[in-house]
Amino acid sequence: MTPFRKITKNQRLGFIGLGHLGSPMARRLLAAGFPMVVFNRGTNKTNAFAALGAEVARDPGELAAEVDVVLSCVPDGAAVEAVYLGPGGVLRNAKPGTLIIEMSTVAPDTSQRLYRIAREVRISVVDVAVSGSAPAAEAGTLTLLGGGDRPDFDAAEAIFAAIAKQWFYMGPSGSGVSMKIVVNTLLGIGMQAVAEAVALGGALGLPRDLLIDTLAKTAVVSPVQAAKLGSTKQHDYTPQFPIRLMQKDFGLALSAASRASLSLPAAEAAAAVNAAESASGGEEDFSAVVRRMEQQVVAESSLPPAA
Repeated sequence: MTPFRKITKNQRLGFIGLGHLGSPMARRLLAAGFPMVVFNRGTNKTNAFAALGAEVARDPGELAAEVDVVLSCVPDGAAVEAVYLGPGGVLRNAKPGTLIIEMSTVAPDTSQRLYRIAREVRISVVDVAVSGSAPAAEAGTLTLLGGGDRPDFDAAEAIFAAIAKQWFYMGPSGSGVSMKIVVNTLLGIGMQAVAEAVALGGALGLPRDLLIDTLAKTAVVSPVQAAKLGSTKQHDYTPQFPIRLMQKDFGLALSAASRASLSLPAAEAAAAVNAAESASGGEEDFSAVVRRMEQQVVAESSLPPAA
């Protein structure tokens, strides 16, 4: 299939999914000068984009028929399949030669299936997974991880430059989301490690604020973890990366490991705590596992002494 031509700001973009990451990415693309059509299941978010000059489509199919490039950032594989393969979906309505940049975190085989089906109707697909939180998306400092045909990935450089500070081509279709699953496995395990360290410090009687401030300045804590410690100090778990999405990503990692007959004991343990906190309800950040671990210390200290 002929590689997609290099994207310029004369080409019309369609953006599907205006959630925690989708909204700031779409706003940056609009601000960069790309003409845009948007679709989101809830109209409260599309109204804001209409006020910024974007057109609003009634469904993904209507959007696809009007644009040169379709971008999407939706919650899971079921949403991806509904957007692209369902009635009124993108592939039933997009013009041959359209480029799809699918940015959701899904199983690699979901990306590969979309890639194969799209090729049958002469549509190109790259999976470009997003690494970074909502503030990074707002600042345009995301990291992008790409899979698919290299010329199609390279053609999208103007789009990537508007939303990210760096982007990496990882290999054939599915490679971008595979790398994202690897990255988020480390992210989730690392947050659980921080949570356990904070809980242990509390159990040892260290003053909470001093413990957190000092831990954040040590060499063993990453910049992302240091930022999370800052918000944790204030008991602030406003979702920058919702815990329900971390739970989904742990599921993708453990499923992939199971298929490869690979044991991931640290990921399994971290996923269990993450799932328990996610089940407690509310839309909170994945760093809320720190609170869950700290609550163990409080619960233990309130128990009566043993007889």
